[in-house]
Amino acid sequence: MGHGGNVIDELTTDHREVEELFGRIDSLPLADARRKTLVEQVTIELVRHSIAEEAYVYPAVREYLPDGDAIADKEIKEHATAEQLMKDLEGTEPGEPEFERLVSALTAEIRSHVADEEQNLFPRLRATAGEEKLDELGDQVRRAKSAAPTRPHPSAPDTPPANKLLAPGVGFVDRLRDAITGRGKDD
Repeated sequence: MGHGGNVIDELTTDHREVEELFGRIDSLPLADARRKTLVEQVTIELVRHSIAEEAYVYPAVREYLPDGDAIADKEIKEHATAEQLMKDLEGTEPGEPEFERLVSALTAEIRSHVADEEQNLFPRLRATAGEEKLDELGDQVRRAKSAAPTRPHPSAPDTPPANKLLAPGVGFVDRLRDAITGRGKDD
């Protein structure tokens, strides 16, 4: 992840990439071990995306939209739900009923969240924040994603300043663990 452009373009491209991964998961037989690798890739992308939104996008939503506090709080709550689903998926394997239930729940949660952001939040933010701010947010989001954790940490803080302070250190540890284990690598 890290595509360039303003924050809305950046996040929308992330959404398309995650949807493509969901499609790849759906196309494989239920017990296929590659489904686990793809779920790990989805998790990596979603965690990085969420961390960046919570650190930079939702504070801007609070600043630029009159109902921004309520919107940001709702978005963060949706992230927490998805993060718990991803955490629960870590202990399951393809073909297990719980794996399939959790993948279905995560897919539905993310698709609903994406549709709401793209149809409601992004147009409103574009109309109020201005192109310069959206470009600045795009740069901040890309930097945040490059240092963000790659594993779900449901008990970690999800609002500034604590999330901005802790995410790079946790992200370093996660990326090190991923490199050692090969997690999220498509064979």
